[in-house]
This record gives sequence, C-alpha cells and structure tokens, in this order.
Amino acid sequence: MSGRDSSLATPLTLAAIIEVTTGVVVLIAPAMVVRWLLGSEPPSSAVARCFGIALLALGAACWPTEERSPVQAFRAMSIYNALIALYLVLVQMIGHVAGPLLWPVVALHAAIACWLVWASRLPRT
Repeated sequence: MSGRDSSLATPLTLAAIIEVTTGVVVLIAPAMVVRWLLGSEPPSSAVARCFGIALLALGAACWPTEERSPVQAFRAMSIYNALIALYLVLVQMIGHVAGPLLWPVVALHAAIACWLVWASRLPRT
C-alpha cells in the first residue's frame, strides 16, 4: 500500500463505519432519524429507508481493502460528505427545518470531507 493509500485508509474506514451505522439506524427507525435531523416527520418511511439502503451501499463500497485502491472510494466519500453537508445547510436555510442533530451532522460531514481531502494531499512515502 502506498503512502497516500495508507493515509486514506483511516478516514475512509471511519466514514464507511459512520455511513453503514447510519444506514442501519435509518432502516430500523426512519422517523426517529428524520425527526432528530430535520425536526419533522418524514413524508414516507419508505423513502427514508431507501436512503438507509443507499448509505449501507456507500459504506460497503468505500470500505478499504487490500484488493482495491482507495481512489474511487475517496472520490465517492468526498463528494458525498461535501454535498450532504451543503445540502443540509440549504435545507435549513430554505426550508427552515432543523432538528437537534442537524448542525452536528453538518459539521461531521464537512469535517470528514476536509479530512479526506487533507489525507489525499499527504506526500507519498
């Protein structure tokens, strides 16, 4: 594993764990997650569960392994974390909805996106 690949392993693993865990929680209790995140009931638990399935898939696809390069996982996880942080900010600004976990979740996703970009810029050893 090259230096850059190894520097991406930790943030990718943490991000994958967070997304898989969130996906499982959304599948089990979609209304609770939406309520805590947006402060409202979901229009449909089925839609929220679809999001949970997508998070499980993203986490599984981005899980670092010895068999594959983390470059694709880095791209997917970086794009997801940056865009979901931005989207949640826009949801609050435009829709004026926010649950108690909205800003911590925004901060977490922004921090993961920044950590991934920072780790990708580390010099190869």
